[in-house]
Amino acid sequence: MGPFLAIYLAGYHWNEERVGLALAVGGIAGILAQTPAGALVDGLRAKRALVAAAVVALAVGALAIALFPSLWPVLSAEVLIGSTSSVFGPAICAISLGIVGRSAFDARQGRNQTFNSAGNVTAAVSMGLLGYYVSNRSVFFFVVCAAVPTILILLAINPAEIDYEVARGANDGEKAGKAESVWVLMKDHPLVIFLACAVMFHFANAAMLPLLGEHLAKGHGRSSMLFMSACVVTTQLVITLIASWSGRRAGTWGRKPLLLIAFGVLPIRGVLYTLTSNTVLLVAIQILDGVGAGIFGVVSVLVIADLTRGTGRFNLTLGAISTAVGIGAALSQVIAGSIVHHLGSSAGFLFLAGVAAAAFAVLFFFMPETRDLQAAPK
Repeated sequence: MGPFLAIYLAGYHWNEERVGLALAVGGIAGILAQTPAGALVDGLRAKRALVAAAVVALAVGALAIALFPSLWPVLSAEVLIGSTSSVFGPAICAISLGIVGRSAFDARQGRNQTFNSAGNVTAAVSMGLLGYYVSNRSVFFFVVCAAVPTILILLAINPAEIDYEVARGANDGEKAGKAESVWVLMKDHPLVIFLACAVMFHFANAAMLPLLGEHLAKGHGRSSMLFMSACVVTTQLVITLIASWSGRRAGTWGRKPLLLIAFGVLPIRGVLYTLTSNTVLLVAIQILDGVGAGIFGVVSVLVIADLTRGTGRFNLTLGAISTAVGIGAALSQVIAGSIVHHLGSSAGFLFLAGVAAAAFAVLFFFMPETRDLQAAPK
């Protein structure tokens, strides 16, 4: 909902700093919840119920934003959404890993991302049409309606098919035993390097689309929702096309070559935003967003699975890294929003592009390949 929220709030005369604050509050709530959410997923067997509770909370938050678009209700809703949505990533990864096992997880993670993006395309098209033909507020009622089939689909998963030990990072057919402390895991140098790269990637990426949304909102009226819908649809269509391919290639090419592609397109995207104000071209630039997000969303999880094999702390580590990534994303919203407010949108996009270029350099020079770690449990 982030990009649409930026346009929605801009329609109520919220400036860039205030919109950035609202988005950052949700990010901060997510930061505080990510690591506990990962630990909860590792320790809780009722993973379907956990996801269902988060879906209900998301619907309640969307309803609050739709009905009360003032500062404190929006901030409260963002806290609720940010904190409870933290369970989605680790819970879905855990359910998948527990069902298919490690040997099939590369391909499964790619397919998960494909279906996720297909759902996002459907949502973005629906939200854009609703925002244009009904009202900007209607997109949040759509989120509430979408919660119902989501919960029904959860009921179709057989909990008996989820291997609890494998789902939390044990090897297939083994017991994880006593799980390692996350602090011990953080002493693993490749894991720390990947953490730094992921934080920088999300710092550079998180604010780009909301800033573009605020830019589109100026002077485009109701059509800005359609433009934003087109941006999101373009990104998600590319992710849909590339995610399964990424999962398959991660097992043959390795993780690092794919990550270099994802990191490499991000600074190019930031610079391109400054070179045109044509809405068609701005939408076309989102192809690069889809390439970066499609690869990173799949391969980053595989890297974490590689580095935590046999520890029993896959989901906790995933949550801890998501916490750090959330810090980068939240700071991105505030800092980039402030730069745009004082210096203009071009300065904001160039700043983010510079951070992205630095992330690419760190990944290229310091991050090792992790695929071969699957061959030998820790």
